[in-house]
Amino acid sequence: MTAVVAQLEDYLPILILFGVVAAFATLSLVASSFIRPHRPSRPKAEPYESGIEVDPVRKAQRFPVKFYIVAMLFIVFDIETIFLFPWAVTFQQLGIFGLLEMAVFIGLVFVAYVYIWKKGGLDWSEEERRRGIRFAREEERERAGHAPATDGGTTGEVARAR
Repeated sequence: MTAVVAQLEDYLPILILFGVVAAFATLSLVASSFIRPHRPSRPKAEPYESGIEVDPVRKAQRFPVKFYIVAMLFIVFDIETIFLFPWAVTFQQLGIFGLLEMAVFIGLVFVAYVYIWKKGGLDWSEEERRRGIRFAREEERERAGHAPATDGGTTGEVARAR
């Protein structure tokens, strides 16, 4: 019994830290509800997301997911950084195997980053986005066997038949 108590005694600082964190979070929320200014207005009540004023979206209209994609990219690269910290602590014990394994991991994430960069996932300007969409449509037409519509609107088969 005393051995169990001695082992649990090592966790006492962690339990105290959890208690302090819970108390701080609770007190912060309660204090902010009393201290904050409460002046509702119509503009404050309207929806607003990531710098874009939200318009009602028709069912046939596509919803831009640019900000969500960038958020997912941030999470992926953030998780990569999280995996680098334990590796940095134990890389001497892992030896060459750990070095090669981390090189493969970073290489795969880098390939994903380059792929997203080439697809225009990191382009923020409207002009770049439109250029990327136009480029993707032209690639799709070429895969389908059609030439780009630069010859007066005729398709590739008609232009080749001339």
